Amino acid sequence: MSGPGKGKIKIGKADVYVHLKGESGATVTHIDVELDELNKIIKPGENTYVGAKHGGVFLGLKKEMIERAERLAKKKK
Repeated sequence: MSGPGKGKIKIGKADVYVHLKGESGATVTHIDVELDELNKIIKPGENTYVGAKHGGVFLGLKKEMIERAERLAKKKK
């Protein structure tokens, strides 16, 4: 995990859960990352990909998601 740095704009603190199959409507065990600000970048129903990195994960973004992320980052600066 590399932490804060140039070009990194913090958008909030997420709640992260392991959501177990058969509990609270889950049909498969998965990880939930809950942060309202993420829906300003990745809209409900859109899909992206996730990759592992030391200390965490990263979310790969599609072109339209990148544009929304950049707009959000400019507002947060």
